[in-house]
Amino acid sequence: MLFKDYKSRVLLRVLLLTLLITSSVYLFVVADKIVSGILIGLMALISVSELIKYNTATNRKITKFLEAVKYSDFAIAFTADNQLGESFKSLNTEFNKVLEAFRKARSEKEEHWQYLNTVIQHVNTGIISFDSTGRIELINHVAKTLLKRPQIRNITELEEYDKGLFNLLKRLKAGQQSLYRIDNRIQLAIHATELRLRGNSYKLIAFQNIQSELQKKEIESWQNLTKVLRHEIMNSMTPIASLTSTLNDILTEELENKGDHFEISVDGVDDIHEGLKTIESRSKALIHFIDAYREYTSIPPPKNKTILVKELLEEIHGLMKIDIRKSSIDFSCVTQPNSLTINADEEQIQQVLINLVKNAVEAVPSKAGGKVKIIAGKDKNRLTFIEVRDNGPGIIPEAIERIFIPFYTTKKTGSGIGLALSRQIMQLHNGTLTVDSEVDTGTVFTMKF
Repeated sequence: MLFKDYKSRVLLRVLLLTLLITSSVYLFVVADKIVSGILIGLMALISVSELIKYNTATNRKITKFLEAVKYSDFAIAFTADNQLGESFKSLNTEFNKVLEAFRKARSEKEEHWQYLNTVIQHVNTGIISFDSTGRIELINHVAKTLLKRPQIRNITELEEYDKGLFNLLKRLKAGQQSLYRIDNRIQLAIHATELRLRGNSYKLIAFQNIQSELQKKEIESWQNLTKVLRHEIMNSMTPIASLTSTLNDILTEELENKGDHFEISVDGVDDIHEGLKTIESRSKALIHFIDAYREYTSIPPPKNKTILVKELLEEIHGLMKIDIRKSSIDFSCVTQPNSLTINADEEQIQQVLINLVKNAVEAVPSKAGGKVKIIAGKDKNRLTFIEVRDNGPGIIPEAIERIFIPFYTTKKTGSGIGLALSRQIMQLHNGTLTVDSEVDTGTVFTMKF
């Protein structure tokens, strides 16, 4: 056991080497035994070589360990030279512990990857990730099905299949969303994000086929529109039909044949006049409704140009100045920064803002303290927004869900077309119009571009 210690083994080898060298010198010089001295000298050289080999074993072991780590070869084990001493045995033990930790970490990493890959492959959303060169790092089965590409290694392969989709995926920035139709059967909602891993930039695209949802919403919209049309038309046609029948009865009962002419009583004439006025009134109401419907369904495509938002809001203030002055409210506009611009159809966006400001002015109480404020700027996603705020009575939750439905209104004199028309204009600009309201606190309409 004494000689199993590393230091003892080195000391023994040094003593042996010293003895051999001394013996070789003595035999070769003093005793004049040249052959024996040479033999002893050769033994000394062998001993030196063995000592060097013994001392470099640790370096070789460390090199082997580092190479195993470098090439992820964690299957090796360090046990072969345990007999060289306790220090070697301890070093081997520690190396094996480190390699076991690496093995465990790699195993956990692979398990996590398999779990994540299983989740990604089973979600109903198509997912594809590619680097700056277009090389695909990750793609699930749903994405392959939607793109009709069972095997795809680089995003550039889409260019031959669908150049429009390829250009959209390359152009789409982080946080942006877009819609794209394939073969008139697949309507894709596409969302993009970006991330960096190990110094490389990757784009992650999520696809979802919303065709069925759109069809359901389309059917629901047509049903709602049909209800509104039926309601409005029946409201006008029912009294018209009734009055027409009544007028016919009056003519039949009151009209007297006087030979060469007909006569009717004064009361009969008054009844006919009253009925005709009612028919005229209901006919005009029906025409007004049809005009509003035509306006809603015939918005021209926007003619976009760069608009300075600050100047746009100043124009809105000027156009609404009389209504604002009559209401005696506190009206203000804030644009941050002053150089903020949007790319839009100026007339259509003015129409939206006028409608929102008019609604806000009408909603704010005429008493002191009424405020309407327009705020324009950039949100956390760097999207341009314009908010129209008021401190009016707010909108009840039941009404908020319906205020964008065409012809729905909470006003006695409203047509119910303004907000629906405004939202449609924003959709034509690839933007959104949303509302947040709290009863007895106020309302915020937000336009995002």
